[in-house]
Amino acid sequence: MATITTTTATLSFHSQNPIKTLPSFSLSNIPRSISKPNFTSFTNLPLSIPASKSNNANSPLNRYSRFSCNCISTATPNTNYEFSDSSSEVELRLSLVGLDIQSSRDIFVDADGTSLVVQVQHSGSHITLIETNKMFEKIKPAETIWFIDDDQLVINMKKQDPDLKWPDIVESWESLTAGSMQLLKGASIFLVGDSTEINQKVARELAVGLGYTPLDTQELLETFAKQTIDSWVLAEGSDSVAEAECAILESLSSHVRAVVSTLGGKQGAAGKAYKWQHLYAGFTVWLSQTEALDEDSAKEEARKNVKDRSVAYSNADVVVKLQGWDSDHAKSVAQASLSALKQLILSDKKLPGKKSLYIRLGCRGDWPNIKPPGWDPSNEAESIS
Repeated sequence: MATITTTTATLSFHSQNPIKTLPSFSLSNIPRSISKPNFTSFTNLPLSIPASKSNNANSPLNRYSRFSCNCISTATPNTNYEFSDSSSEVELRLSLVGLDIQSSRDIFVDADGTSLVVQVQHSGSHITLIETNKMFEKIKPAETIWFIDDDQLVINMKKQDPDLKWPDIVESWESLTAGSMQLLKGASIFLVGDSTEINQKVARELAVGLGYTPLDTQELLETFAKQTIDSWVLAEGSDSVAEAECAILESLSSHVRAVVSTLGGKQGAAGKAYKWQHLYAGFTVWLSQTEALDEDSAKEEARKNVKDRSVAYSNADVVVKLQGWDSDHAKSVAQASLSALKQLILSDKKLPGKKSLYIRLGCRGDWPNIKPPGWDPSNEAESIS
């Protein structure tokens, strides 16, 4: 399964050959259920997609610019290396033992943006020590220096963002889960999309990787109602389920360090634009299945989704496009989601703090243009009408 990521914020593309009134809801009495892939990604230049404006108090106003991040690539890292981050620069040390390097002319180093290739000449052929088109973040290529220190090749690279701590040289599942903690700052993640199963599988991977609490609205609803979602829909209709899930999301909106999988389809609150008030409390990832056959088509589809806003899920911060689905690759989808979220937050480091402020003010639906304390969305709606 291959992956391409972009955001609405971000898109990723995977290819493969009675109405219940809920009481005050508490999680305290609800049971909580809680491999290293050779997978990295490359990032395209940002793309800006104009967002529509809305007078609806529960709709996002003047959405911030979105960007594109594509995540399909290969990397052949040499595991025999040492890596360190010293704030403004990163250092990579590669072993040259047994390679019989005669001079610096036997070494080729190409570091450009987020790509790195290191090769040496040995016995008339070129040996690749490390090759990746997705380092953890961007460097300043012109300030890269390298030298030989005894039996090691030392490469020093200046970081574009000195404040970002690199867990490793390559963007991988391990480095993303470790590095995302400094970016998310405890903000929760909500997974939305038409497939409840996909939301659940990917949420579980993200929760385990990040050390977050996994929460499943289907499980919480079924525990409370003592019946399955399907039987609930048959008895009372999908709107009843969506309303109940909305109450669950309200309870979860103040939680930190949680990954929440939501209901897919018509019964899910996320499928209704006017029920996003509490989803904005965290970073939202839209896991979107597509019939697009290639990356360009998937990106164009995502652009249209964002532009016409005909799908409520287009309110999400991050879009991950999937062609086909295999639960064995849930971790790859989770990795693509984290990569996109990383790029989103790096484009505006105030976003986690803004999410926190939105929660403290009561999740009033005024995302992303947060109004002053005391603002009442119902008063604004009356003045507009």
